[in-house]
Amino acid sequence: MGLICHFLLSLLILGYAQTIYMMPQQKGEEKYHKRSERATPYPVPGEDMAFWRQNAQNTLQYQLQITNKVQQAKNIIFFLGDGMSISTVTAARFHKGYQTGNYEHETLVWEEFPHVALSKPYTTNGQVADSASSATAYLCGVKANTYTVGVDSNVLEGNCSAQLNTAYHTPSIAQWFQDAGLSTGVVTNARITHATPAGAYAHAANRDWEDDSDIFYGGEDPTICDDIAEQLIYGETGKNFKVILGGGRRHFIDGNIIDVEEGRGGYRLDGKDLITEWINGKATEGVSASYVWNRDDFLAVDTANTEYLLGLFAFSHMDYVLERDPAMDPTLPEMTRVAIEMLKKDTKGYFLLVEGGRIDHASHSNVARKALSETLELDEAVQMALSLTDPNDTLILVTADHAHSLTVNGYPDRQSDILGLGDVSDVDGLPLTTILYGNGPGYQCTPTGRPDPSLSDLEDINYKQQAAVPFDSSHHTGEEVGIWVTGPHSHLFTGVYEQNYIPHALAYAACVGDGLSFCSTK
Repeated sequence: MGLICHFLLSLLILGYAQTIYMMPQQKGEEKYHKRSERATPYPVPGEDMAFWRQNAQNTLQYQLQITNKVQQAKNIIFFLGDGMSISTVTAARFHKGYQTGNYEHETLVWEEFPHVALSKPYTTNGQVADSASSATAYLCGVKANTYTVGVDSNVLEGNCSAQLNTAYHTPSIAQWFQDAGLSTGVVTNARITHATPAGAYAHAANRDWEDDSDIFYGGEDPTICDDIAEQLIYGETGKNFKVILGGGRRHFIDGNIIDVEEGRGGYRLDGKDLITEWINGKATEGVSASYVWNRDDFLAVDTANTEYLLGLFAFSHMDYVLERDPAMDPTLPEMTRVAIEMLKKDTKGYFLLVEGGRIDHASHSNVARKALSETLELDEAVQMALSLTDPNDTLILVTADHAHSLTVNGYPDRQSDILGLGDVSDVDGLPLTTILYGNGPGYQCTPTGRPDPSLSDLEDINYKQQAAVPFDSSHHTGEEVGIWVTGPHSHLFTGVYEQNYIPHALAYAACVGDGLSFCSTK
């Protein structure tokens, strides 16, 4: 019975909840899908031929007004939705529309950008990317091995000696901006030493080497290979960030140093307090700098008179939107706003990376409600950036590093809750949720078959959508991910590209780096 249950769930995930019938035809046989037996839903009122014709004409008029902005991008803001697959974007839009009452006609902010493309996120040794190798691609312009960050394919996972070879280090677009004398910043609601932000400043043979204990317990010598936290504080790129905001205090303090919020020691073994060393280092440089660890102090920062800002708001990752203590953690839109206020003081230009990192973590747990809420907070952060910048000089890009196996299926009715029940299987007679996962901890199978999801509390923020294959943590998937772009030279993104193309196109638009440059072709 366990194998039967597994097979049935696999059919559901693949979108074949309906039975496939074979009908003899005069010229051969033809497959068709039978809709599950239930009442045909009524159409949404007002969506007749006139409505859809006018809708299409309005879209055509908008499209005809789009012109390419062929001018230098002074600023670039790079938004990264970790694990934000196309299906996650779709589901988040439906979720947003259900909340606003716009239903399927709702849009996410970046879906209104004039140019859209796809990127192929495979790695040099795998068809499905992790967040470190993909960060190396979309930030450094070089594809790399899975689980490595900021190094090319000559560095195998966990090879400390290869990490030491600077010829294998891949400079990021953040470094290209710094080399051009421009300001840079990085913002995330994950740990600031996690894979995505690390791609902007670190060079590591293992993405898990966030502090020296990770290297030591991994069998390598942390006195030879610098960990990622050290590279952020002392590295040529990391030390020059004007803004650093995220979580992960545990990787910056020794085990004998008690964390101000967690009440226990950090993870380091070397006795260092890298937070204090950052503060003292800036004082030695004679620059104004602030360190904050909670929302109140963060919102009180005088950005006009602060040159460098370090904010570490959690021992590990920052809390999910649905679990956040508003007195302790700032929101992603708030961090985006403060970062832009800090960086825009540089009239020559800036680069800012903003990651919605917890989308990925929620999908790893098959918890779709959290994943969609995190996606919608990224939506708010993008809107914040648009409100604070000039579209004529600021290029804003939204993309993902890799996909997840979240699916939207089961013929749900219009204007229904995407996080609710969408259909009934005509095989086992049980309902299914509209969102399912291909694998992960949501896998459920009883001796009598698939559990009935209608008996669960689907509004529980920790409800796990059913999955076809059991894993402790859901795996990434390998399909293309979206790229949405607005601003100067956004027209450089209108096709299907290797993921490592992204920073090269951005560098061209901003006239940084050592590749082709708009400024050299004028």
